[in-house]
Amino acid sequence: MAFLPEASILEDSLDLAFSAVQWIQFVMATLSVIGSSSLIAYAVFQNIQKSPEMRPLFYLSFSDLLLGICWLIEALLYGTSTVNKDIICYNLQAVGQIFYISSFLYTVNYIWYLYKELRMKHNQSGQSTFPLVIDNTCRVGQIVIILSSLIPLLLMIPVFCLGNASECFRNFSQSHRCILIYSPPSAMAELLPSANTSICNTLYFYGLAIFLASFLLSLLTILVLLIQAQMLYKKFVKSTGFLGSEQWAVIHIVEQRVRYYPVAFFCCWGPAVILMVIKLIKPQDTKLHMVLYILQALTASSQGLLNCGVYGWTQYKFFQLKQEARRDADTQTPLLCSQKRFYSRGLDPLESTLTFATSSSTIL
Repeated sequence: MAFLPEASILEDSLDLAFSAVQWIQFVMATLSVIGSSSLIAYAVFQNIQKSPEMRPLFYLSFSDLLLGICWLIEALLYGTSTVNKDIICYNLQAVGQIFYISSFLYTVNYIWYLYKELRMKHNQSGQSTFPLVIDNTCRVGQIVIILSSLIPLLLMIPVFCLGNASECFRNFSQSHRCILIYSPPSAMAELLPSANTSICNTLYFYGLAIFLASFLLSLLTILVLLIQAQMLYKKFVKSTGFLGSEQWAVIHIVEQRVRYYPVAFFCCWGPAVILMVIKLIKPQDTKLHMVLYILQALTASSQGLLNCGVYGWTQYKFFQLKQEARRDADTQTPLLCSQKRFYSRGLDPLESTLTFATSSSTIL
Protein backbone atom coordinates (compact mmCIF):
# COMPACT_ATOMS: atom_id res chain seq x y z
CA MET A 1 0.00 0.00 0.00
CA ALA A 2 2.96 2.30 0.54
CA PHE A 3 3.62 2.34 -3.19
CA LEU A 4 0.14 3.50 -4.19
CA PRO A 5 0.71 7.24 -3.59
CA GLU A 6 3.96 7.13 -5.56
CA ALA A 7 2.28 5.29 -8.43
CA SER A 8 -0.58 7.79 -8.37
CA ILE A 9 1.88 10.70 -8.50
CA LEU A 10 3.66 9.12 -11.48
CA GLU A 11 0.34 8.59 -13.26
CA ASP A 12 -0.68 12.22 -12.69
CA SER A 13 2.72 13.35 -13.96
CA LEU A 14 2.29 11.22 -17.07
CA ASP A 15 -1.14 12.76 -17.72
CA LEU A 16 0.38 16.24 -17.49
CA ALA A 17 3.29 15.20 -19.70
CA PHE A 18 1.02 13.76 -22.39
CA SER A 19 -1.20 16.82 -22.27
CA ALA A 20 1.92 18.93 -22.87
CA VAL A 21 2.95 16.55 -25.68
CA GLN A 22 -0.44 17.05 -27.32
CA TRP A 23 -0.19 20.84 -27.41
CA ILE A 24 3.50 20.90 -28.32
CA GLN A 25 2.85 18.46 -31.15
CA PHE A 26 -0.09 20.57 -32.34
CA VAL A 27 1.98 23.77 -32.43
CA MET A 28 5.10 22.21 -34.00
CA ALA A 29 3.07 20.25 -36.56
CA THR A 30 1.28 23.46 -37.56
CA LEU A 31 4.61 25.25 -37.99
CA SER A 32 5.99 22.29 -39.91
CA VAL A 33 3.01 22.35 -42.29
CA ILE A 34 3.52 26.10 -42.81
CA GLY A 35 7.26 25.66 -43.40
CA SER A 36 6.98 22.79 -45.87
CA SER A 37 4.07 24.52 -47.65
CA SER A 38 6.24 27.64 -48.00
CA LEU A 39 9.00 25.67 -49.71
CA ILE A 40 6.52 24.01 -52.05
CA ALA A 41 4.86 27.34 -52.88
CA TYR A 42 8.28 28.96 -53.48
CA ALA A 43 9.28 26.20 -55.89
CA VAL A 44 5.96 26.36 -57.77
CA PHE A 45 5.79 30.16 -58.03
CA GLN A 46 9.41 30.34 -59.15
CA ASN A 47 8.73 27.46 -61.56
CA ILE A 48 11.82 25.60 -60.38
CA GLN A 49 10.21 22.46 -58.94
CA LYS A 50 11.53 20.41 -61.90
CA SER A 51 15.11 21.68 -61.67
CA PRO A 52 17.70 19.04 -60.68
CA GLU A 53 18.31 20.60 -57.25
CA MET A 54 14.72 21.43 -56.35
CA ARG A 55 13.20 18.12 -57.43
CA PRO A 56 14.48 16.05 -54.44
CA LEU A 57 13.90 19.00 -52.08
CA PHE A 58 10.37 19.43 -53.47
CA TYR A 59 9.51 15.80 -52.73
CA LEU A 60 11.14 16.03 -49.30
CA SER A 61 9.01 19.07 -48.52
CA PHE A 62 5.88 17.31 -49.80
CA SER A 63 6.64 14.33 -47.55
CA ASP A 64 7.19 16.71 -44.61
CA LEU A 65 3.86 18.37 -45.39
CA LEU A 66 1.91 15.10 -45.35
CA LEU A 67 3.74 13.98 -42.21
CA GLY A 68 2.93 17.27 -40.50
CA ILE A 69 -0.75 16.83 -41.40
CA CYS A 70 -0.68 13.35 -39.82
CA TRP A 71 0.88 14.78 -36.64
CA LEU A 72 -1.74 17.53 -36.61
CA ILE A 73 -4.69 15.14 -36.95
CA GLU A 74 -3.30 12.88 -34.21
CA ALA A 75 -2.93 15.84 -31.84
CA LEU A 76 -6.51 16.95 -32.57
CA LEU A 77 -7.87 13.41 -32.04
CA TYR A 78 -6.18 12.99 -28.67
CA GLY A 79 -8.66 13.38 -25.81
CA THR A 80 -11.75 13.38 -28.06
CA SER A 81 -14.54 10.78 -28.28
CA THR A 82 -14.55 10.33 -32.04
CA VAL A 83 -16.36 7.34 -33.54
CA ASN A 84 -13.90 4.60 -34.65
CA LYS A 85 -11.10 6.55 -33.04
CA ASP A 86 -9.02 3.40 -32.50
CA ILE A 87 -9.12 2.52 -36.20
CA ILE A 88 -8.27 6.07 -37.23
CA CYS A 89 -5.32 6.31 -34.82
CA TYR A 90 -3.91 2.93 -35.85
CA ASN A 91 -4.02 3.67 -39.57
CA LEU A 92 -2.76 7.23 -39.07
CA GLN A 93 0.30 5.82 -37.29
CA ALA A 94 0.89 3.41 -40.20
CA VAL A 95 0.48 6.20 -42.78
CA GLY A 96 2.81 8.37 -40.70
CA GLN A 97 5.46 5.67 -40.81
CA ILE A 98 5.33 5.71 -44.61
CA PHE A 99 6.11 9.42 -44.52
CA TYR A 100 8.82 8.94 -41.85
CA ILE A 101 10.73 6.52 -44.05
CA SER A 102 10.05 8.54 -47.20
CA SER A 103 11.44 11.66 -45.54
CA PHE A 104 14.56 9.70 -44.51
CA LEU A 105 15.11 8.52 -48.08
CA TYR A 106 14.35 11.93 -49.59
CA THR A 107 16.83 13.56 -47.18
CA VAL A 108 19.52 11.08 -48.27
CA ASN A 109 18.58 11.72 -51.90
CA TYR A 110 18.85 15.48 -51.52
CA ILE A 111 22.22 15.33 -49.75
CA TRP A 112 23.43 12.86 -52.37
CA TYR A 113 22.44 15.35 -55.08
CA LEU A 114 24.29 18.17 -53.29
CA TYR A 115 27.41 16.01 -53.06
CA LYS A 116 27.15 15.12 -56.77
CA GLU A 117 26.75 18.82 -57.57
CA LEU A 118 29.86 19.63 -55.56
CA ARG A 119 31.83 16.87 -57.27
CA MET A 120 30.65 17.93 -60.72
CA LYS A 121 31.78 21.52 -60.12
CA HIS A 122 35.13 20.19 -58.89
CA ASN A 123 35.51 18.22 -62.13
CA GLN A 124 34.49 21.24 -64.19
CA SER A 125 37.13 23.38 -62.51
CA GLY A 126 39.89 21.00 -63.61
CA GLN A 127 38.51 19.04 -66.55
CA SER A 128 35.36 18.80 -68.65
CA THR A 129 32.47 16.63 -67.51
CA PHE A 130 30.98 14.36 -70.14
CA PRO A 131 27.28 14.97 -70.83
CA LEU A 132 26.65 11.22 -70.57
CA VAL A 133 27.75 11.25 -66.92
CA ILE A 134 25.39 14.14 -66.14
CA ASP A 135 22.50 12.40 -67.93
CA ASN A 136 23.12 9.17 -66.02
CA THR A 137 23.20 11.12 -62.75
CA CYS A 138 19.81 12.68 -63.55
CA ARG A 139 18.32 9.29 -64.44
CA VAL A 140 19.62 7.72 -61.23
CA GLY A 141 18.17 10.63 -59.25
CA GLN A 142 14.74 10.12 -60.84
CA ILE A 143 14.82 6.38 -60.09
CA VAL A 144 15.81 7.04 -56.47
CA ILE A 145 12.93 9.51 -56.07
CA ILE A 146 10.45 6.89 -57.32
CA LEU A 147 11.89 4.22 -55.03
CA SER A 148 11.81 6.61 -52.07
CA SER A 149 8.03 6.70 -52.42
CA LEU A 150 7.47 3.08 -53.41
CA ILE A 151 9.66 1.25 -50.86
CA PRO A 152 7.99 2.69 -47.70
CA LEU A 153 4.55 1.88 -49.11
CA LEU A 154 5.52 -1.73 -49.87
CA LEU A 155 7.10 -2.17 -46.44
CA MET A 156 3.93 -1.02 -44.67
CA ILE A 157 1.46 -3.22 -46.59
CA PRO A 158 1.65 -6.02 -43.92
CA VAL A 159 0.89 -3.47 -41.19
CA PHE A 160 -2.24 -2.29 -43.01
CA CYS A 161 -3.50 -5.69 -44.17
CA LEU A 162 -2.63 -7.99 -41.26
CA GLY A 163 -3.10 -5.28 -38.64
CA ASN A 164 -6.63 -4.38 -39.66
CA ALA A 165 -7.58 -8.01 -40.31
CA SER A 166 -6.35 -9.00 -36.82
CA GLU A 167 -7.98 -5.95 -35.23
CA CYS A 168 -4.70 -4.62 -33.87
CA PHE A 169 -6.40 -1.24 -33.59
CA ARG A 170 -8.32 -2.39 -30.50
CA ASN A 171 -7.59 -0.08 -27.55
CA PHE A 172 -5.07 1.75 -29.74
CA SER A 173 -6.15 5.25 -28.77
CA GLN A 174 -5.75 4.49 -25.06
CA SER A 175 -2.50 4.74 -23.12
CA HIS A 176 -1.65 7.79 -25.23
CA ARG A 177 -0.73 5.63 -28.22
CA CYS A 178 -2.38 8.00 -30.69
CA ILE A 179 0.24 10.73 -30.11
CA LEU A 180 3.30 8.52 -29.51
CA ILE A 181 5.59 6.78 -31.98
CA TYR A 182 5.56 3.02 -31.42
CA SER A 183 4.14 2.73 -27.95
CA PRO A 184 4.25 -0.95 -26.87
CA PRO A 185 0.90 -2.77 -27.29
CA SER A 186 0.74 -4.00 -23.69
CA ALA A 187 -2.98 -3.31 -23.15
CA MET A 188 -4.14 -5.58 -26.00
CA ALA A 189 -3.31 -8.85 -24.23
CA GLU A 190 -6.53 -8.83 -22.21
CA LEU A 191 -8.78 -7.83 -25.12
CA LEU A 192 -7.66 -9.99 -28.03
CA PRO A 193 -7.33 -13.76 -28.57
CA SER A 194 -3.84 -15.13 -28.16
CA ALA A 195 -3.36 -15.65 -31.94
CA ASN A 196 -4.24 -12.04 -32.72
CA THR A 197 -2.08 -10.79 -29.87
CA SER A 198 0.88 -12.66 -31.32
CA ILE A 199 0.29 -11.14 -34.77
CA CYS A 200 -0.10 -7.64 -33.36
CA ASN A 201 3.04 -7.92 -31.25
CA THR A 202 4.94 -9.19 -34.30
CA LEU A 203 3.69 -6.27 -36.39
CA TYR A 204 4.70 -3.85 -33.64
CA PHE A 205 8.29 -5.10 -33.59
CA TYR A 206 8.29 -5.30 -37.41
CA GLY A 207 7.36 -1.61 -37.68
CA LEU A 208 9.86 -0.68 -34.98
CA ALA A 209 12.66 -2.61 -36.72
CA ILE A 210 11.87 -0.93 -40.05
CA PHE A 211 11.93 2.52 -38.47
CA LEU A 212 15.21 2.00 -36.60
CA ALA A 213 16.90 0.27 -39.56
CA SER A 214 15.86 2.97 -42.03
CA PHE A 215 17.02 5.71 -39.65
CA LEU A 216 20.40 4.10 -38.97
CA LEU A 217 21.05 3.32 -42.66
CA SER A 218 20.04 6.85 -43.65
CA LEU A 219 22.22 8.38 -40.93
CA LEU A 220 25.21 6.24 -41.96
CA THR A 221 24.78 7.17 -45.62
CA ILE A 222 24.44 10.86 -44.75
CA LEU A 223 27.61 10.77 -42.63
CA VAL A 224 29.57 9.15 -45.48
CA LEU A 225 28.34 11.80 -47.94
CA LEU A 226 29.11 14.54 -45.41
CA ILE A 227 32.71 13.36 -44.96
CA GLN A 228 33.21 13.06 -48.73
CA ALA A 229 31.76 16.53 -49.31
CA GLN A 230 33.98 18.10 -46.63
CA MET A 231 37.07 16.54 -48.24
CA LEU A 232 35.96 17.83 -51.63
CA TYR A 233 35.35 21.33 -50.29
CA LYS A 234 38.86 21.43 -48.77
CA LYS A 235 40.23 20.61 -52.22
CA PHE A 236 38.28 23.57 -53.58
CA VAL A 237 39.74 25.92 -50.98
CA LYS A 238 43.30 24.73 -51.66
CA SER A 239 42.93 24.71 -55.45
CA THR A 240 44.72 27.26 -57.64
CA GLY A 241 42.22 27.29 -60.52
CA PHE A 242 40.24 30.38 -61.50
CA LEU A 243 36.55 30.49 -60.60
CA GLY A 244 34.13 33.39 -60.74
CA SER A 245 32.59 34.96 -57.65
CA GLU A 246 29.16 33.50 -58.34
CA GLN A 247 30.66 30.05 -58.83
CA TRP A 248 32.36 30.30 -55.44
CA ALA A 249 29.12 31.47 -53.84
CA VAL A 250 27.30 28.45 -55.25
CA ILE A 251 30.04 26.07 -54.09
CA HIS A 252 30.07 27.51 -50.59
CA ILE A 253 26.28 27.35 -50.20
CA VAL A 254 26.13 23.77 -51.52
CA GLU A 255 28.76 22.82 -48.93
CA GLN A 256 26.74 24.53 -46.18
CA ARG A 257 23.58 22.67 -47.17
CA VAL A 258 25.46 19.37 -47.10
CA ARG A 259 26.37 20.19 -43.48
CA TYR A 260 23.13 21.71 -42.16
CA TYR A 261 20.57 19.25 -43.55
CA PRO A 262 22.17 16.29 -41.67
CA VAL A 263 22.13 18.39 -38.48
CA ALA A 264 18.42 19.12 -38.98
CA PHE A 265 17.79 15.43 -39.71
CA PHE A 266 19.48 14.24 -36.53
CA CYS A 267 17.91 16.96 -34.37
CA CYS A 268 14.45 15.92 -35.59
CA TRP A 269 14.72 12.16 -35.18
CA GLY A 270 17.53 11.62 -32.67
CA PRO A 271 15.32 12.06 -29.55
CA ALA A 272 12.61 9.77 -30.99
CA VAL A 273 15.14 7.02 -31.71
CA ILE A 274 16.72 7.37 -28.26
CA LEU A 275 13.25 7.14 -26.67
CA MET A 276 12.42 3.97 -28.60
CA VAL A 277 15.66 2.29 -27.59
CA ILE A 278 15.15 3.21 -23.92
CA LYS A 279 11.53 1.99 -24.05
CA LEU A 280 12.75 -1.36 -25.35
CA ILE A 281 15.20 -1.64 -22.47
CA LYS A 282 12.86 -0.20 -19.78
CA PRO A 283 9.20 -0.43 -20.86
CA GLN A 284 7.88 1.09 -17.62
CA ASP A 285 7.36 4.84 -17.73
CA THR A 286 9.85 6.92 -15.76
CA LYS A 287 10.71 10.60 -15.42
CA LEU A 288 13.33 10.17 -18.15
CA HIS A 289 10.61 8.89 -20.48
CA MET A 290 8.47 11.94 -19.77
CA VAL A 291 11.34 14.27 -20.65
CA LEU A 292 11.95 12.36 -23.90
CA TYR A 293 8.23 12.40 -24.72
CA ILE A 294 8.23 16.19 -24.62
CA LEU A 295 11.57 16.46 -26.46
CA GLN A 296 10.30 14.13 -29.17
CA ALA A 297 7.16 16.24 -29.61
CA LEU A 298 9.34 19.33 -30.03
CA THR A 299 11.71 17.82 -32.58
CA ALA A 300 10.04 15.04 -34.58
CA SER A 301 7.08 17.27 -35.48
CA SER A 302 9.30 20.10 -36.71
CA GLN A 303 11.12 18.55 -39.68
CA GLY A 304 9.27 20.64 -42.27
CA LEU A 305 10.00 23.81 -40.30
CA LEU A 306 13.71 23.04 -39.87
CA ASN A 307 14.21 22.07 -43.52
CA CYS A 308 12.47 25.27 -44.61
CA GLY A 309 14.67 27.27 -42.22
CA VAL A 310 17.89 25.69 -43.50
CA TYR A 311 16.99 26.31 -47.14
CA GLY A 312 15.77 29.86 -46.49
CA TRP A 313 18.86 30.79 -44.47
CA THR A 314 21.29 29.34 -47.04
CA GLN A 315 19.42 31.12 -49.84
CA TYR A 316 19.79 34.41 -47.95
CA LYS A 317 23.51 33.72 -47.41
CA PHE A 318 23.90 32.88 -51.09
CA PHE A 319 22.57 36.26 -52.25
CA GLN A 320 24.60 37.98 -49.52
CA LEU A 321 27.81 36.28 -50.66
CA LYS A 322 27.14 37.21 -54.30
CA GLN A 323 26.57 40.86 -53.40
CA GLU A 324 29.68 41.04 -51.21
CA ALA A 325 31.81 39.42 -53.89
CA ARG A 326 30.53 41.80 -56.56
CA ARG A 327 31.08 44.87 -54.38
CA ASP A 328 34.59 43.70 -53.59
CA ALA A 329 35.27 43.04 -57.28
CA ASP A 330 34.16 46.57 -58.18
CA THR A 331 36.32 48.31 -55.56
CA GLN A 332 39.62 46.40 -55.76
CA THR A 333 42.35 46.75 -58.38
CA PRO A 334 43.55 43.64 -60.23
CA LEU A 335 47.01 43.89 -58.60
CA LEU A 336 45.55 44.10 -55.09
CA CYS A 337 43.19 41.22 -55.79
CA SER A 338 46.03 39.02 -56.99
CA GLN A 339 48.03 39.89 -53.85
CA LYS A 340 45.03 39.09 -51.62
CA ARG A 341 44.84 35.67 -53.22
CA PHE A 342 48.29 34.73 -51.93
CA TYR A 343 47.80 36.29 -48.50
CA SER A 344 44.47 34.49 -48.08
CA ARG A 345 46.23 31.14 -47.59
CA GLY A 346 46.35 31.81 -43.85
CA LEU A 347 42.67 32.78 -43.56
CA ASP A 348 39.79 30.57 -42.65
CA PRO A 349 37.95 28.75 -45.48
CA LEU A 350 35.12 31.28 -45.83
CA GLU A 351 37.47 34.28 -46.03
CA SER A 352 39.72 32.41 -48.44
CA THR A 353 36.72 31.51 -50.58
CA LEU A 354 35.47 35.08 -50.82
CA THR A 355 38.96 36.50 -51.50
CA PHE A 356 39.60 33.93 -54.20
CA ALA A 357 36.19 34.61 -55.75
CA THR A 358 36.97 38.32 -55.88
CA SER A 359 40.35 37.72 -57.47
CA SER A 360 38.88 35.48 -60.14
CA SER A 361 36.03 37.77 -61.05
CA THR A 362 38.32 40.83 -61.26
CA ILE A 363 40.91 39.21 -63.46
CA LEU A 364 38.29 37.67 -65.73
